[in-house]
Amino acid sequence: MRIPMTCCLCPFLVCLCFIQRCYGASHHVPTKVPSKNQTKLANGETEVHHRPKRGWIWNQFFVLEEHIGPDAQYVGKLHSNSDKGDGSVRYILSGEGAGTIFIIDEVTGDIHATKSLDRERKAHYVLHAQALDRNTEEALEPKSEFIIKVQDINDNAPKFPDGPFEATVPEMSEVGTSVLQVTATDSDDPTYGNSAKIVYSILQGQPYFSVDPKTGIIRTALPNMDREAREHYTVVIQAKDMAGQVGGLSGSTTINITLTDVNDNPPKFPQKNYQVLVLESAEVGTPVGKLKANDDDLGTNADIKYTIINSEGANMFSIATNRDTKEGIVSLKKPLNYERKKTYTLHIEGLNTHADPRFTYLGPFKDTATLKISVGDVDEAPVFSMDYYILDVYENSPSGTEVGTVTARDPDGDNKPVRYELDGKEEEESYFRIDAKSGVIRTTQPLDREDTPWHNITVVASEVGNPVLFSHVPVTVQVLDTNDNPPEVAADEEVIVCESSRPGQVIQTVRAVDKDDFANGQRFSFALPSQLPVNPNFTLKDNEDSTASIIARRRRFSHLTQELYELPIVVWDGGEPSLTGTSTLTLRVCPCQRHGRIRMCQGEAFLSSAGLSTGALIAILLCIIILLGELGRSKKEPLIISEEDIRENVVTYDDEGGGEEDTEAFDIVALRNPAAAEELNPSVELDEVDVHKFIKQRLVEADMDASMPPYDSLQTYAYEGQGSPAGTISPLDSLGVQSEQEYNYLDDWGPEFQKLAELYGEAESDVTT
Repeated sequence: MRIPMTCCLCPFLVCLCFIQRCYGASHHVPTKVPSKNQTKLANGETEVHHRPKRGWIWNQFFVLEEHIGPDAQYVGKLHSNSDKGDGSVRYILSGEGAGTIFIIDEVTGDIHATKSLDRERKAHYVLHAQALDRNTEEALEPKSEFIIKVQDINDNAPKFPDGPFEATVPEMSEVGTSVLQVTATDSDDPTYGNSAKIVYSILQGQPYFSVDPKTGIIRTALPNMDREAREHYTVVIQAKDMAGQVGGLSGSTTINITLTDVNDNPPKFPQKNYQVLVLESAEVGTPVGKLKANDDDLGTNADIKYTIINSEGANMFSIATNRDTKEGIVSLKKPLNYERKKTYTLHIEGLNTHADPRFTYLGPFKDTATLKISVGDVDEAPVFSMDYYILDVYENSPSGTEVGTVTARDPDGDNKPVRYELDGKEEEESYFRIDAKSGVIRTTQPLDREDTPWHNITVVASEVGNPVLFSHVPVTVQVLDTNDNPPEVAADEEVIVCESSRPGQVIQTVRAVDKDDFANGQRFSFALPSQLPVNPNFTLKDNEDSTASIIARRRRFSHLTQELYELPIVVWDGGEPSLTGTSTLTLRVCPCQRHGRIRMCQGEAFLSSAGLSTGALIAILLCIIILLGELGRSKKEPLIISEEDIRENVVTYDDEGGGEEDTEAFDIVALRNPAAAEELNPSVELDEVDVHKFIKQRLVEADMDASMPPYDSLQTYAYEGQGSPAGTISPLDSLGVQSEQEYNYLDDWGPEFQKLAELYGEAESDVTT
């Protein structure tokens, strides 16, 4: 072990000696001839400047690991060019392992390792050296760092850190198919010699598998390895360092290899013929038999689909695969009848659903077998001629009316007689009865279609003398309609009459309802009762589409004067015979505000939002009536001050009116000239205008208007006449012409502008009418 180290250190020692000689010669500098490092002083003397030189003389040190000799292992020598060999220099060592692992001779600078080192635990040590003057303890050289490397030897065998291993490879794989790659590790230095150079070999598992000596990849070595013959293999792989040479260290691992399944085996039925007995009473869907084809493969490779390949069997039976047992379950598809057919033959095929095209040369991956099914005879219950019956009968028919007949027969060969009865568990039994021998169904009481339009009953048929064998059938009885219900007006919602309604305005459209069905209740006609006097407030128009419109006959309704009106309406249907009904509608008068087509009762909204009781409402109404009476008496004065104030086309009113809410005292429309009034009253022809008749007509209307104040008032009509080329300049005529200005925005200004919005709305409504 010492010989290699000596060889390495010899050149280093020679180098040290050479440097020492050069260093000694450098001190002999000529004193007479100034050199570049000299400075001539003023007194003629010369000052010598010595250029600093490197003082430490050493190289990198090496030490062998695992040294087991009795003496400390020599590492190397430290030397400074300041050392004259007289012992005046003291060497000091510090750093990793200094004083414990590595010691230094303070005089000579020799370094020794006192312990055995392991390169795999620590590959190098960093130390610091310092040279001191033994007498003054001053540093002769600055502290410097050097490294001691631990030199490797082959002391570690290769290891498989992840072993043992589990691997799989498909059966029937080709030679050379890769199975698994194993990798061994060696803790020795891979950069030094062959200590960490590994070679792989197989110790167990031949001739089935092989291993690549460099990469450690395990491959198949034999063709057509069959899982069904042998499934598991154990392979032992060795890893040896020193490139596999003699003396190298080795390690091994075990690989358990399993052959995985492929679909290389077709299904086979254990026998070719099967037989089973099935009673004819078996229900549809009942399993009647099973059979299984064997497949040596596993998992999805053994999945089998069973099929009935002949039409005779496929029409009556079905087959499905049980995923757990891989069996084919044969089930009944249609009812059996021993009297019609006693045996069935089924040809069943079992086919692999996941065939591998690589193994088609092994033959078709399917097999067939024959299943013979014999039908067993049983005593059967009667069978009805139909699966269900739908019968009908008119309502109000007398008790005992025939509804229909059901029939059943005994399907067995002896054809026994059948007895009929109704299922006693049903409530519908009380409406019908059935003849036990003939199966005729009759009513037990008159039926009402409007009460129950459909009746569902169940008829039970059993063999005479053997009530245990019975069958049942559902029977639905439809009750046909007769026109036995008069129509009536539908009262879906309350009828609201706005106070601002005018003659000819449609208050609401009503419709009729009839409990009878569509055939007798589809057409309705409407009219007011002929035996009652003409209604002065409302009339009715038949729209001839099974609806009618309620139309106002006068203007200016007031909910304070009369809030509710009753309107009887006669409606008759178009049935045979026709029926008539009279309904009375209640009409409520309300102040309305315009919101498109929606009318809102202001009084109701206000009162409901205030949450006032009935007594509070009555008190408020009484107060309002008293105030209005006092106001009317105090303001009942002549409207015209004097005749001198009456000028052409001018009417003067000295009446403050009832305030903003008083819209009944005067009608501005009455002041319009006849030409403008014609636009609001299409019944008067413009060419036949007579001022006398017009004023008389207005007088009659004023007398008939119940909403006018209960005192006389003067209405002056100043008519300019017709035919003037310049036309009239009266502003009263402007309401007869439709304005382009829209006033709908006044509705959004709040309650302060509500009355103004109603006035402009009335003006627009007058023009439209």
